[in-house]
Amino acid sequence: MKQQPQSFQTIIQKTVSLQYLLYLPEAYQSSEQAWPLILFLHGIGERGKDLDLLKLYGIPKVIEDGMDFPFLVVSPQCPKDTFWTKELDTLHALIENIVKEYKVDKSRIYLTGLSMGGFGTWHLAAAYPSKFAAIVPICGGTDPYIGFPERIQVLKDVPAWVFHGAQDDIVPLEKSQELVNVLKEHQGNVKFTVYPDTKHDSWTETYENPELYEWLLQQKNGSYHSKNPDRIGNRASSS
Repeated sequence: MKQQPQSFQTIIQKTVSLQYLLYLPEAYQSSEQAWPLILFLHGIGERGKDLDLLKLYGIPKVIEDGMDFPFLVVSPQCPKDTFWTKELDTLHALIENIVKEYKVDKSRIYLTGLSMGGFGTWHLAAAYPSKFAAIVPICGGTDPYIGFPERIQVLKDVPAWVFHGAQDDIVPLEKSQELVNVLKEHQGNVKFTVYPDTKHDSWTETYENPELYEWLLQQKNGSYHSKNPDRIGNRASSS
């Protein structure tokens, strides 16, 4: 008996969950305005079930130290047995939930992360390129599968400011450089800051720099798509 061609189609649903820290600007409750949103992805050492770990580094630490942000900031915690690059659907669902439940300016959704979170930033943005007004990957890179680094060209219209330490002995500088090179080859909107004397901790100086947040606020996504995540729409920047 010959083999017969067949087809199969079904719908698979799954339950996902994440715990996270949420920061609301002081004027959030008294204002009807929509606010820009930052999604912050932490590094590998902060995985688990203790949200206080997130306050050790990055934007949650800057907030704990007293900086007032004109953003909503969502800082999820990655479970201990996984990585951000494996949780892209969960992160996307989290963003959709935040947009639904809070007063979010959907044209100003920003994505950033450090180390493992830098990898997550690149991968999440590449999976949903029309979602974000700008991305800030810090000492990150991409895993060498599914067409990376070449696939990162889908972000050529997404403003990116990339940071890395030249002396990084955990994630080599080349991991960021190869992605920046792909974007430049495709006339991407990318800035690359290399700290010449810095090892892996290229995030402290970055997140404490007010210029970063001023730059973010200048970036605006003119075509936010939640139903068609792989299509990049028109974008505008006041910079």
